[in-house]
Amino acid sequence: MKFVDYSFDAGLMEAIDSMGYETLTPIQEAVLGPILEGRDIIGCAQTGTGKTAAYLIPLINQIATNPTNTTSAIIIVPTRELAMQIDQQVAGLGYFVSVSSKAVYGGGDAVEYDTHRKALMTNSDIIVATPGKLMMHLNMGHFSSEGLRCLVLDEADRMLDMGFIEDIQKIISFLPEERQTLMFSATMPPKIREFAKKILKDPLELNFAVSKPSESVLQAAYLVNNENKIQLVSHLLEGKEMKSVLIFASTKQAVKNIAHELKRVLNSVEEIHSDLDQQARENVLLRFRNQQTRILVATDVLARGIDIDTIELVINYDVPHDPEDYVHRVGRTARAEREGVALTFINKERKEQNAFKQIEIMLEGDVYKISLPKELGEAPEYNPSNSPTRRSTHPRNKGAKSNGSARPVTKKRDSKPRK
Repeated sequence: MKFVDYSFDAGLMEAIDSMGYETLTPIQEAVLGPILEGRDIIGCAQTGTGKTAAYLIPLINQIATNPTNTTSAIIIVPTRELAMQIDQQVAGLGYFVSVSSKAVYGGGDAVEYDTHRKALMTNSDIIVATPGKLMMHLNMGHFSSEGLRCLVLDEADRMLDMGFIEDIQKIISFLPEERQTLMFSATMPPKIREFAKKILKDPLELNFAVSKPSESVLQAAYLVNNENKIQLVSHLLEGKEMKSVLIFASTKQAVKNIAHELKRVLNSVEEIHSDLDQQARENVLLRFRNQQTRILVATDVLARGIDIDTIELVINYDVPHDPEDYVHRVGRTARAEREGVALTFINKERKEQNAFKQIEIMLEGDVYKISLPKELGEAPEYNPSNSPTRRSTHPRNKGAKSNGSARPVTKKRDSKPRK
C-alpha cells in the first residue's frame, strides 16, 4: 500500500511527501488502520522497521483533524537521545499542520527544566519523555492528563532493563483509564507480556521485530584472541575509505579502553557512554552524524539513540550477551536503502563462543568466518558446545574468499526503498 491510499489531513500528506515516504513498510501497513480505529496494540518491532512513523502518522492525523487544547499523546522512551529523535520526527511530520511537541528528559540545567515545565503546563499536543523526568513533573503537579487520548510506550523492553517499570506504572496511575495504549518492544520477554496485560485492552498483537538482520547487511565474524583485536580493527580500517564505523562493546569500561587503544593507531576516534554528560554525548553524536568523527565506540544502551543512515560498518568488538542485542547492533547499518557490513570478533573463551552459537541458532544458520590475517597470529578454533545450525545465514556468503577484507565480495540486488 501507499500513503496516498489513506485519507490523511492535507498538511500531513504534504509532510509525508516532503520526507520521501511513499510505500508503507510492513509494520506501517499493519498498524495504521487499527491505530486510526482506536485499537490498543502490542508490537514486537525493532528500530529500522518504520515503527516510529507507524504510530506518529495516525496520532498527528488525529490531532490535525480533531484538535484540542490539551495534550493528546504521551510517548515514553528509555533515553534522552531517542526522545530528541522522535521529537524531531514529530516536527518533520507536523511541519505543515498545527501540531506542537516537546521532548522532556533529564540531565539538563535550570533553564532546560523550566522549558520542560512550561511545555507540560501549556499542553503541547505531543509530549515525548523519559520515565524518570516525566514522573518528577507529574509529582510536582506540572501536568494535567485531562483530555489525553493516547499513551505510547516505545522500546518497552529497554525501559524494563533500565529499571523504569515502576516509574511507568506510576505515570499510568496519573492518566485517564479511557485511552488508547500502544506498546512497542524489540523483544517480548514474559515480564513485558505480563505488564501489557495490565495496561492494554483487547490489544492487537503483532510481531515484526526479533526476526533477523536485514538482507542488506553482510554478516561475518573473525575468530581472534583478545590481545589481537585492536590490531585487527586497525587492519580493517587503516587506509580504507569507510567514513562511518560503529564499534560496540558490552560495558562502558570496555568502551573507554577500546577507544583509548584505537586512538593510538587510528585517527578520528570517539567514545560514547553514560559517564559523559548529556551535552558531551550530544556533541559526540553530532560529530559522528556529520562524519567529522569516523569511528565511534559505544555501549548497547546508548546505541538506541544512534539512528544514523550512513553507518557503513558495525564491529561487535565482543559477542553480545543476548542474540536480540546482536540484531539491534547489526541494525545500525544498512539503513535507508543502503547496504552495510557487520563483523563480530569471537575470542577463544567457551562462554563467548557459546553466546555466538546462540546468535547463529537465532539466525537459523552459520555466520561466515573470515580467516584471520597471518600477521595477527593463530586464530582460536570455533568449538562451541551448543548444537549445530542448519545452513549458512547468507547464501551469498557461500564460497566467499577468506581474504581478511572487511567486505567479502557480494553482488548488488534490487531492493525497494525502506522508509
